[in-house]
Amino acid sequence: MPSFFKRVILFVATGAYSGYSPIAPGTAGTLVGIGIYLIIYNPNPFIYTTIALFLFFLAVLISDKAEKILVENDSKHIVIDEIFGFMVTMAFVPSSLLYVVLGFFFFRVFDILKIFPANFFDKRVKNGYGIVLDDLFAGIYANLLLQGIRFFSVN
Repeated sequence: MPSFFKRVILFVATGAYSGYSPIAPGTAGTLVGIGIYLIIYNPNPFIYTTIALFLFFLAVLISDKAEKILVENDSKHIVIDEIFGFMVTMAFVPSSLLYVVLGFFFFRVFDILKIFPANFFDKRVKNGYGIVLDDLFAGIYANLLLQGIRFFSVN
């Protein structure tokens, strides 16, 4: 693979190199995810879901290729999965500062805890799917918590 393509893959996989942060690369990647979320946010559920699905498959493909380039399984430098996971976290909740901050906090907690089935995918599934699927579930758990807050604060 030409070095230009390797650089592009690593740029995307590492969240514009935020995954090389010496302190908490996953958190740095999630912060990049906030920026991307704010740029591409669309309140239309169909459009948001389409973007999230595209990002899921992109994250799987890019993560898989980045693993091979870095010669490291589930490298801590790969953070496109955190970016995708944050998009899942913020699906169908208000795009307000409060929800973004809570979403960031909840996603990081669930990403670190890796509650079943996230831990299953993290430990047993290799390749890009294994990298991304645990963050999908961390995002789902964080989203459910945000939806609960939204429901109980409105009613």
